[in-house]
Amino acid sequence: MKHSFILFNIIAAFLFTSCDKFLDIQPTGKVIARTGEEYRALLTGVYANFPDDRSLTTLRTDEVYLDKATITAEDYNTYFDIWVWNDAAPSENTATYSWRRFYHTIYIASYIIEKESEIEEASPADVSQLVGEAYMLRAYSYSILVNLFGKPYTKGNPSTDAGVPLLVKPDVETVLERSTVEQVYQQILYDIDMAKKKLNVDKWENDLNYRFNKISADALMARVCLYMGRWQESLDAAKAVIEAYPELEDITPSTGYTLPDNHNSKEAIVCLERVMKSEYKGIGYPDKNFITSIVTGDLRKNRFFKAKTSAVYDLLKGGTDDTRSTFRSAEFYLTAAEAAARLGDLNGAIDNYMTPMINNRYLAARRTPTINAMKAMTQDQLIDAILEDRRAELCFEGHRWFDLRRTIQQSITKKYGDDETYVLEEGDSRYTMLIPKEAISANPLLSQE
Repeated sequence: MKHSFILFNIIAAFLFTSCDKFLDIQPTGKVIARTGEEYRALLTGVYANFPDDRSLTTLRTDEVYLDKATITAEDYNTYFDIWVWNDAAPSENTATYSWRRFYHTIYIASYIIEKESEIEEASPADVSQLVGEAYMLRAYSYSILVNLFGKPYTKGNPSTDAGVPLLVKPDVETVLERSTVEQVYQQILYDIDMAKKKLNVDKWENDLNYRFNKISADALMARVCLYMGRWQESLDAAKAVIEAYPELEDITPSTGYTLPDNHNSKEAIVCLERVMKSEYKGIGYPDKNFITSIVTGDLRKNRFFKAKTSAVYDLLKGGTDDTRSTFRSAEFYLTAAEAAARLGDLNGAIDNYMTPMINNRYLAARRTPTINAMKAMTQDQLIDAILEDRRAELCFEGHRWFDLRRTIQQSITKKYGDDETYVLEEGDSRYTMLIPKEAISANPLLSQE
């Protein structure tokens, strides 16, 4: 861990070579910023290098098929072990998740938070916004880390289950042990609350919407509370997001529509992450079983995918720099629908949240029958239907793995060619990933349990 924090200084020096006029590299190796402009530069560097690990989790899900006949040797060596959940003994060439980069982000965020009172040549509003974004970056980083390397909040005992180390002071000498899942979530909630008090920009211009805005605190709260099973809090936060960003992209016209995960979409709230990087898109194909599960009349089957043959589909949603999405409106309609349904408000879930989704995603002839079918469902059936709609809507955006973890942790079977079969059992321990070996080597206080 200490080594990873020292690495921050090297990276920071590299990032800001062009800004030497205002960055003072001290003998200790710390980057000393002084003005609001300099602190904004620190944040911009962190945003630019934020990990796309939510995208990489897609390989672990039932969304991607690897074709033995077409996969390249390089892609096989880099990604195959992730696809088959071989975390214990992966190839030495296997892609790794960004432990160091997340803690680099957390270090910078904590540094800015600590230095709030020392930021010069900036208005109080600008300082407040900078610090609010730092709280969000720390909270968001921990929300991903704990859902990669800690047991799901809803599936174990969060007060004793091992989470990830908590760094809230920018001290390179600190060597940290794993905090519990509960402690990590409490830190996330604290940081979100602080961010909500500090953030004051309602909406950034399109070329700056990688930055966290005021409503993003509610967006992260809605998602985190959904993962925690705190339905009322998730619903309340999701409703606040919908009030601020009510519009959904209409993909029902045959032409002229904008895919909702595009950073220029009217749904875009924060567009920090690439939701499906081009290198991941080219590894394999969207899984046919997943695509055929999308019901007749749901236009996402035709807008998000394109059939090449009867068995092979191309992914149209992702793979370019334009497809970036951290928070967008549709997620919160679905979050509100699920939370309302779990609270027993079935009519509210359908009328207020699912109906707008269906009207913007389904053929006109299938909208009323779909809504009526939902109204005839039991609570459990409706929750399942909402989760299936969430699966279709948010596919290839890095949500599926985390949703599987927090819900049924279903069994997944993957066939590679005609003679290899790999199974992730229901409730499998591999739904929680192992901490990277390099992190444990750098910090012996870390453990896998």
